[in-house]
Amino acid sequence: MRIVFQEEPDTQADSDTSDQWLDEDIWGLPDDGFPTETSEMQEEVEAAVMPLYARYKWKVPPEPLTSVRLQRTLHIRYLKSGLEGLSKRFVVLDASQPWLVYWMLHGLDLLDEPLSQEVASRAVKTLARCQNSTGGFGGGPGQISHVATTYAAVNALAIVGTQEAYDLIDRSALLDWLRRLKQADGSFLMHEGGELDVRGIYCVLATVKLLNIVSPDLAANSEQFIACSQTYEGGIGGIPGVEAHGGYTFCAFAAMELLGKTELLDLDKLSRWLCFRQLAVEKGFQGRTNKLVDGCYSFWQGGAFPLLECALARRDGDEAGKVDLFNREALQEYILICCQGERGGLKDKPDKNPDYYHTCYVLSGLSIAQHRYAWDPVQEDIIVADGERGPVVVGNGQNLLPATHPVHNILPRHVTRIRAHFAQELPDA
Repeated sequence: MRIVFQEEPDTQADSDTSDQWLDEDIWGLPDDGFPTETSEMQEEVEAAVMPLYARYKWKVPPEPLTSVRLQRTLHIRYLKSGLEGLSKRFVVLDASQPWLVYWMLHGLDLLDEPLSQEVASRAVKTLARCQNSTGGFGGGPGQISHVATTYAAVNALAIVGTQEAYDLIDRSALLDWLRRLKQADGSFLMHEGGELDVRGIYCVLATVKLLNIVSPDLAANSEQFIACSQTYEGGIGGIPGVEAHGGYTFCAFAAMELLGKTELLDLDKLSRWLCFRQLAVEKGFQGRTNKLVDGCYSFWQGGAFPLLECALARRDGDEAGKVDLFNREALQEYILICCQGERGGLKDKPDKNPDYYHTCYVLSGLSIAQHRYAWDPVQEDIIVADGERGPVVVGNGQNLLPATHPVHNILPRHVTRIRAHFAQELPDA
């Protein structure tokens, strides 16, 4: 494991210069003198991160970066409080109940906090109330089945990993329902009569991969729909002809990985687009061109890099996959210094409040930034490959998280376990 240490401070420096950064324009691009709403919001974000980074970079003497700690105890307490019950203000997430379960369980998993038998069983019962006769899961009891909440529910059940969790899944009914959502152009409706975009393709393919109900008719033409959604910038939009976006790019790219068709994308343009989404000042990722940094893109953009590195290694040879395509240390600095809530939970940016969504995906991005991955042709899957270089951990060594699976975003052992459980194929799959 490689731990990144702060350089030794210059003891000869004049202490009068400790706040020099306040007066110098050392952040971002030169001001062109034509302010817009976008540029003003960007300046506000830079002003929020300045004093946080200044403690470790410019003040004399700077605090050592090794003092930066992931506040595990606070984050665990925050997540566990959510599992115990949510206040009435969460009514706005009434259609996201399987997501809330998944975000909390995965967050605790990444923090190495085991689930009690009581909590695991309660999670399964909560998800059971969201399940319909279709085999799919709605956003809450009595709500129609939706592929996104079905994906979240199956991921949560995979994390629980008990017989009770697996017995809840009705693979036969689920497969029939997904087939009804399949469109001739390769896309999927998110629900019957609903919208379609690349999220649906990813949610369906990731789910059927875990449950071993992959079938040729489900995959038909999906790679063409995704390839047509790649934009001139190199990122991928929700549907053909719309702006590239980090969330859609991850979903589309992960779906192509599941299809074994990443070569149909322009990987060079995609590489460029992804690399330019990491911001020089904030060090985290933005979701789209000219947008603000957001902690959740630590995974939605950061999680695409293991997929990209493996795709390039398959295309160009193994050496291509041994080069880091994003700044792992910088992303960890943004997460650890700018995204931790004082009372637990992780957040979008310094002036925001923590929430369960960001806690899950910021921790996922931290895990991705710490570990390296490689394509294993024997397992036909992406595996953790820290090898001789080892994990990269910014700050205290105890900040190291377990690796998450870059396609499914649950721990690899859960992927292996649920696939093994459902190894027997359905007769009509």
